[in-house]
Parts: sequence; C-alpha cells; structure tokens
Amino acid sequence: MASETHSKVTLAGKTHVKPSKKLGKKEHCQLVTFDLPYLAFYYNQKLLFYKGDDYDGMVKKLKEGLAVVLVEFYQLAGRLGKDEEGVFRVEYDDDVEGVEVVEAVAKEISIADLEVEEGTSSLKELIPYGLVLNLEGIHRPLLAVQLTKLKDGIAIGCAFNHAILDGTATWHFMSSWAEICNGSSTISTRPFLERTKVRDTRVKLDLSLPPSNGNNGTASAGPQLRERLFKFSESAIDKIKSTVNANPSSDGSKPFSTFQSLSVHIWRHVTKARNLKPEDYTVFTVFADCRKRVDPPMPESYFGNLIQAIFTATAAGLLSANPPEFGASVIQKAIESHDAKAIDQRNKEWESAPKIFEFKDAGVNCVAVGSSPRFKVYEVDFGWGKPEGVRSGSNNRFDGMVYLYQGKSGGRSIDVEITLEAGAMERLEQDKDFLLLV
Repeated sequence: MASETHSKVTLAGKTHVKPSKKLGKKEHCQLVTFDLPYLAFYYNQKLLFYKGDDYDGMVKKLKEGLAVVLVEFYQLAGRLGKDEEGVFRVEYDDDVEGVEVVEAVAKEISIADLEVEEGTSSLKELIPYGLVLNLEGIHRPLLAVQLTKLKDGIAIGCAFNHAILDGTATWHFMSSWAEICNGSSTISTRPFLERTKVRDTRVKLDLSLPPSNGNNGTASAGPQLRERLFKFSESAIDKIKSTVNANPSSDGSKPFSTFQSLSVHIWRHVTKARNLKPEDYTVFTVFADCRKRVDPPMPESYFGNLIQAIFTATAAGLLSANPPEFGASVIQKAIESHDAKAIDQRNKEWESAPKIFEFKDAGVNCVAVGSSPRFKVYEVDFGWGKPEGVRSGSNNRFDGMVYLYQGKSGGRSIDVEITLEAGAMERLEQDKDFLLLV
C-alpha cells in the first residue's frame, strides 16, 4: 500500500553532478577488508530538512557546491568495479556520470510534518534508493541526492553506498559540502583516500546481484516493525550516566562513558519490552570506529569504512536482575578489548573465509547501535541555518536497530532512533523508567 507521503511527492527532474574540475586521469581505489562486508547491506540513507522559501536558489547553491566538493571526494562520483583479478574497487574517470540529483516537490508537507517522533515511513519518499543494495553500485551512482521542495523549506535526502564509506566519512563529506555552499573556497579537512594504508590484503569475491532486487521494492515479510525517535535531554543523559556510575567498581576499571551508560539503558529496557524469558540470550552490537584503534592509527579524515561490529551477549534474566552497571561493564569490556590485535585477528579470520553479512545479521534478540552522537549533524549549515531535523531512512533497519544522533537542543542531549517489533515498541513507550518520566 502506498504511503500517505507517496501521493504528496512529485518528481520534477533528474540530473547528474560531476566534479567541477577534471582529474585528467583514471583513478582506481581497491576496497579493503573493512569495506567488503557491507556489499550486501543497502545504501545508507540520511535526511536533513531546513526552513527556507528560496527552493530554486537553494538547489542551485547545493548543486554548485556539490560539484566543487566532489573534486576532493571524487570517489563518490565514481562506480564500483572489479579489477582483472576479481577484487572490488572504486573506479573513477572524467567521463563517469557522477552523482545522481533528483528534484521533487511536496507542497503539502511541512517541516512540522517531518519532525514527528513516529516512524520513517512518512520520510521514505524523500530519500532515494530505498532497498537498493550497495552491490548495485556497479551500475548506479555511489551517491544519490533528492532535493524536495516542502511547504516551508527543503528536504535533502542522501543515499550513500555503504561499501565505500562509514558514518564518520559520511558526515565529513556533508560538513565539507556545507562549508563550500556557505562561501568557503576550500574545505577545512581533505579526505584521506589511501585505503590500502590500513589494510592491503587483496580479497577476491564472487558476488552477483539477486535476481529480483529493485529500487523501492518491498522487503521480505517479517514481523511488523515500528520506528520511533526518542529525545533525551541533557539532564536526562546526565541522570542516566550518574545512575550507572553510582556504585564505582573496586577493580580499578574506568567510569562508564556517556555512550556505555545510554547503551545499557536502551539494552535493558528494550530487553524488558520484548518480554524475554530469563534464560533467553540477548546480544548487544556496536559498530565501532577503528580509526584510532588500528596500528598505526589512521587520521579522522580517513575516507572509507573503518568500523567493525563488536558483539557481546548475556542472558536476559542476568541483564534485568542485576543493577545497570552489570550490563555497562559487559559493554565496556567488549569495547575496550577491541584493540589493534583483535581488529587484525578479525580481519585475518574474515579474509580466510569471507562472509558477506546482511544488514540483519547482528545477533539474536539484539540491540545494535549505529551512528554516533559525536557526529556534528546539526552543524551542517549550507548557508540558510542549521537543520530542523536529521533522520535515518528506512534502509538497513531491523528489530533492535538503534541510531544515535547529537540532539537538536545541543550540549549533551542525544536523539535515539529505535526500530522494534510493534508490540515491544508499545511496551517501551509506556515504560516510564525508560523515558525517565516522574
């Protein structure tokens, strides 16, 4: 059934944007072990919406700025390909089509309509490449953008090929694009494009597209899921963190970080909302940034995927019966033990028997955390102010997927996007301890 929003969005045209300067040569960049597992994920979708009434002027500025920023981030204007030995790579030359840019009109949709806390189905038609696999980057652009005219602003929907970049690289690109649009002649931090500096093992993969996959298709039938945005204020975050750290450990371990404290808060309450049996296992997964963990460390500006999924598990009964510092300690130990040696071992194991994960392979009864409140998403200002909202699209979501974002109100506030089976979501919404309601 078409969503209500679908009938309100009219596509007005499609163009392609190429870097404003020619490189004058073909470029190939081998995908490395950190990139390859994501080939069977979907494109990573982000949506930012802004107030404003000069849609045509905004689109002109965005396209011109995109052409300039792509000179540095030219890989996003390329395509996926394979070399003669079957190793995946990003391929770029001056004749490539570039980034796909779609213009659309949704005169009946206002900023307020997009700020609702329930669901992403209402946002779906504002972001391109729904249910498009990263592997399709062989014949599709690696970045697609949709610029939608709203009643009182503009929505910028982006679909990034997750096989070529992670969240840190995504927001580096977005902030650089905004810098150019905001009048800067150069970007403040150039991307570090030499992927093989972090790993140069050549892994040959024989992958082909599934026969029936298509743009804006429907996912295979599963439990009915709901998506919801929960906004935790600075004071709520401080309360969660102080509660988890109320009984310091005597073993000399560090205090629990904001991330660890919020993560165990979510994990415990989602587990409760699922009505699991005490003996049922529940898995916590975090996609950890490895830029500073690898040896030698890589710069923050490393362009590509430099993340690994860290898994830890416990019984639901242990998680709920023990105080929150029990679960926080489980998370902390898993994260801290994921050092350069562990990363290297994981890579060697994967290279000896490559396994292409699907986005939903995060574990049983899982809570999987992606994105990061460290990303300065509300500072992406293209010249008409900060975004009114930042959301993830409907791709790569499953029961237990969580996205964390910097809160719009700034400071230590955090926005938490959670996808859950409908019954569990209803119970979570009624959990006053989760929401910190008096």
